[in-house]
Amino acid sequence: MATGMPASTGDVLSAPMFNELVQFTINTQSGATYTLASTDQYQVLILTSNASTKTVSIPTDATTNFGIGTAITIINTGAGLLTINAVTPGTTTVTSSGATSASPTLSQHGAAVCIKTAANTWRVVGGIA
Repeated sequence: MATGMPASTGDVLSAPMFNELVQFTINTQSGATYTLASTDQYQVLILTSNASTKTVSIPTDATTNFGIGTAITIINTGAGLLTINAVTPGTTTVTSSGATSASPTLSQHGAAVCIKTAANTWRVVGGIA
C-alpha cells in the first residue's frame, strides 16, 4: 500500500509520502488462485505471473468490505488465462462486457480494473478476453 494511504484527519503528509501517491505498489501473485484483500486498494497493481490458468476472486462484503468506488487494477503477465470471479457468486456479483459476463478473463498481458459500484457488486473493465 502506498505510504500515507489512507490518510486520517490531522495526518501530515511529508513530501516523499505525497510523491508516492502517484506510484503503484506492486503485488505479484504467482499462484493459481488469489483472493483480493483490503491491502489491494489505494494504488496497488496486482501482477499475476503463473503460466497456467489462474483465478483472482473478489470476496463478499462480509469478509472484506471495500468502499463503493474502490478500483483494483490487475495485469495478467503469465501465459495462462486469468479468470476474475466472486468467492460467493450468489452473494457477490462480478460482471463485465467480455465474452463471459459473469466471469471475465484476461489473456496474457491483458489488464483490467475491478470497480465496486454498490454493495457486493463489481464491474470489471479493460482488456477482457
